[in-house]
Amino acid sequence: MEVILGVLLGWAIAASVIAAFRLIRPPRVISNEQRAMQEALHAATATLPHLRRGLSADSAAKTIGHLLTLTQARAVALLDADGVLAFAGAGADHHDPSEWVALAAHAGRDDRLHVENRIRCSDPNCPIGSAVLAPLVVREERAGTFLALFSRGWRLTPEETRTVGDAASLVSAELALAEFEAQSERLARAELHALRAQISPHFVYNALAAIAGYIHSNPEEARELLTEFAEFTRYAFRGRSPYVTLADELSYVEKYLRLERARFGDRLEVRLQVAPEVLPAVVPMLSLQPLVENAVRHGVERRGRGRVEIVGRDIDADVELRVTDDGVGMDGARAGEILAGHGKGVGLMNVQARLQAAFGPAYGLEIDSAVGRGTTVTMTLPKFRAGVRAA
Repeated sequence: MEVILGVLLGWAIAASVIAAFRLIRPPRVISNEQRAMQEALHAATATLPHLRRGLSADSAAKTIGHLLTLTQARAVALLDADGVLAFAGAGADHHDPSEWVALAAHAGRDDRLHVENRIRCSDPNCPIGSAVLAPLVVREERAGTFLALFSRGWRLTPEETRTVGDAASLVSAELALAEFEAQSERLARAELHALRAQISPHFVYNALAAIAGYIHSNPEEARELLTEFAEFTRYAFRGRSPYVTLADELSYVEKYLRLERARFGDRLEVRLQVAPEVLPAVVPMLSLQPLVENAVRHGVERRGRGRVEIVGRDIDADVELRVTDDGVGMDGARAGEILAGHGKGVGLMNVQARLQAAFGPAYGLEIDSAVGRGTTVTMTLPKFRAGVRAA
């Protein structure tokens, strides 16, 4: 992962240096060399959003023209294990794609750059004379080949060969990031399925019992609560992205609390104070609700009444969410055991794992508690993280 980020950081630093150079130098006519550098940097950065979706015919088609500009070759092609995904440049009118597949096979399946100094063609006017084939390697496995074709009679320079290799490294880095994001999302989905399986039967039974209690005394309230319960379960089990906006998660939490208030009445006091600017932040689905459920169970059920407070703060590039109860509390050692997965904390370890899988080890949950003085669980997450998108 460090190598991947290093490659991308290199491109970012190069772009920053050029920007700074422009600012400190007086205005003058842009040279051909500067223009070529600008075009190359634009081509490099333009490939990024397409390749982040993985290597496919669609992403290759949207990337191939930028790779042609980047390498300044006569033609370029992207191949996977099955064949040519995209081709741009000269020679497409008389060269069959199977020729490039055969050329890639001839070059071998190792991870080395291969130079072909003579491209055979029956067309005497064919402009293609040589080729450089560079492997696309993702997680130490060959994912495809980047092919750059050069003019007939043109002697390849080490700089041109190195440029093709660098372009292939850029493509490989983006494909590795795409695979990393896909793997993170698969993990998030798996953890979400595990949490869904833990949705408390105790809560479901009590919620339905509370609804049943209103059927005769207040049928309108019973109908509204039943609607809330249906929306609650629909949200929990919907099959879209494992990520939602904080606004969506809070809406779900409010439905949960409405059902709990139907059971506890005035014995459950709720205070909700969330800064509007943090509502668009993306969170793992079912990440705040387990914290609130724990607060209700330990702060209200055990004592018969209590207060739950949910506070969301904007802290520069991050969001801080705090869920506090005035319940029985616990000692510090017990709090550490819960986050480590030892004990009966309702989903807290699951939430911790999904937060850190999505945002890294710098983010997650902290528990501050003491026996007899309640518990505060603090969730910290970034306002934005590339690749983590709400449904």
